[in-house]
Amino acid sequence: MVSQAPFMTFLGDGALALLWQDYAWPVIVIVAKIVLILVPLLLGVAYLTLAERKVIAAMQLRKGPNIVGPFGLLQPIADGLKLLIKETVLPTRANKAVFIAAPMVTFSLSLAAWAVVPFDKGMVLADINVGILYLFAISSLGVYGFIMAGWSSNSRYAFLGALRSAAQMVSYEVSIGFVIVTVLLLVGSLNLSAIVEAQRGVWFALPLFPMFVIFVISGLAETSRLPFDLPEAEAELVAGYNVEYSAMTFALFFLGEYANMILMAAMTAILFLGGWLPPADIAPLNLVPGPVWFALKIASVLFVFLWVRATFPRYRYDQLMRLGWKVFLPVSLGFVVLTAAVVVFAGWHPGGSA
Repeated sequence: MVSQAPFMTFLGDGALALLWQDYAWPVIVIVAKIVLILVPLLLGVAYLTLAERKVIAAMQLRKGPNIVGPFGLLQPIADGLKLLIKETVLPTRANKAVFIAAPMVTFSLSLAAWAVVPFDKGMVLADINVGILYLFAISSLGVYGFIMAGWSSNSRYAFLGALRSAAQMVSYEVSIGFVIVTVLLLVGSLNLSAIVEAQRGVWFALPLFPMFVIFVISGLAETSRLPFDLPEAEAELVAGYNVEYSAMTFALFFLGEYANMILMAAMTAILFLGGWLPPADIAPLNLVPGPVWFALKIASVLFVFLWVRATFPRYRYDQLMRLGWKVFLPVSLGFVVLTAAVVVFAGWHPGGSA
């Protein structure tokens, strides 16, 4: 830790020293932690776009980006610079304040959720007792960015895309909520670190495998990824809610989407794959640092997201709604009842003592 002695000497022993010790220094530490979280996250978002293009190209027997930089590694930087220097076009009859605020809301929410994500034991910005509730609330607020973008654009295509997005996210958040309840029944805590520690014996992906599958598929729908990218259906809506956006306003939506993908992969790793825990508590697996395991699990879930995009065609909207309301909702609700019955009556409690 950086020594405070030089600053204390400079300020003296009076009120300024007290101000530094009690307020300024803690703020600097918090800002430093935020930077340590956001910089790798933004780099991960940028290179996730490259990884997606490379993975899909390999599955389609193509090369993918390979011109800008060695092996195409500078392609995300080139894409960012291109969007940065383009002109931001505002539609004439749009509500300009809401139009500009919408991508900022989407991008900010995708970053704010990382405040409670634990990367290792004790390595978390805010280790609050209602961490999973905070994550669920932040992810639910994301729909407002899409609604704001669709309404403020004064475009029927954008508005239809926003309505589709709202209906889709609300539909699948219900199933995600029931999936989270099954995990909480086994843990007895809303703290994300406690959820990870409860999986030292067995990862919840095994006893809750149907819930694990529902959560991953609902995560695809929540982030509007193929085969559930109906809000952005090009053939019908000319790119959906963001059709009127360009330059950096479009880039913020783009970055927000990929940041939400990483967040959903992190939630999957925490709830079902043991977070930072190794697959088995034996050497040499337990010699690998926890953040490395956490990053590998996030990368594995993201690979599944990209794999699904390259494999499945887009659902029709009625199929999307049928899957959410007539399949996932009753199955997840039934599994909540089954899990509660097993925990209470059979005393079987993978996350700890019953």
